[in-house]
Amino acid sequence: MRWQVQEAKQRFSEVLRRAQEDGPQIVTKHGEEIAVLIDINAYRHLTGGELSFKDFLRTMPELPDEVLERPEEYPREIDRSDD
Repeated sequence: MRWQVQEAKQRFSEVLRRAQEDGPQIVTKHGEEIAVLIDINAYRHLTGGELSFKDFLRTMPELPDEVLERPEEYPREIDRSDD
């Protein structure tokens, strides 16, 4: 089944149900196929199943060093003399 984006948005529950019952649902924009909605079981079959957390971490892309660095500045001091 093919759905225009607007129609798929308005009838999303039906698109989901049909993906489960009837198979892949194609979404189009200006007549061009842009996406496909498939049942989770079909997705798992295509991707080889679910990854364990350990395997997920192993497949993560390399992160730049600056993402993992902690700032070296200390938090500001708070005057608590009025407490």
